[in-house]
Amino acid sequence: MTDEDGRQGFHVLREDYVRSVEQAGGMAVLLPPGAPADAAPLLDRLDGLLLSGGADVDPALYGQAPHPKLGRVVRNRDEFELALCREALRRDRPLLAICRGQQVLNVATGGTLIQDIPSVIAGAVDHDPPVERWDAVHEVGLLQGSRLRAILGRDRLAVNSFHHQAVDVLGAGLVASAHSVGDGVVEGVEEPGRRFAVGVQWHPEAFWRESQAFGSLFDALVQASRP
Repeated sequence: MTDEDGRQGFHVLREDYVRSVEQAGGMAVLLPPGAPADAAPLLDRLDGLLLSGGADVDPALYGQAPHPKLGRVVRNRDEFELALCREALRRDRPLLAICRGQQVLNVATGGTLIQDIPSVIAGAVDHDPPVERWDAVHEVGLLQGSRLRAILGRDRLAVNSFHHQAVDVLGAGLVASAHSVGDGVVEGVEEPGRRFAVGVQWHPEAFWRESQAFGSLFDALVQASRP
């Protein structure tokens, strides 16, 4: 659940993630990047997993050369979170993946990423505008019959957006459950049949002070994580 801001020697996580989990009745345990081999013993002690936003995923991990617009990557975090994600899926442990987390989920299951949306998709929606973190800036359409649609209770909704990368080729077992209105960028993924394996490209945690528009996502994660 760690996020980094580029300062040497620090691991940083926005309070938003912790408070969103707490509001849903859960207890947040923060994990700094460790060794991939630590994934299994850590998940012995945890009931669910939340993968947070952060830096770009190293494209070498999905078999691509870096794009000129690739941002900063943190390879040890990538490898640790990929191991956590794969182990959580192997155990069918509840998983909510947010922004970069959705991209990690996709790579963990064999998928690839669009490394820079503006360079690849002509006329794309601005997915990284200079606004407050709780400002809704574009709409997404939700797939009928999907778990994400059932959780949020809407066919279409406005979301915030702070990313320049996105899911490209879907990983094995994943389905796209939300797309950006206007350019078709994948905004939600899930793996049907699992207890709970859902990813969103926007930042639902940023709304915890402002509204409960996305609190149901954290409610669903915590509920699925109960013994």
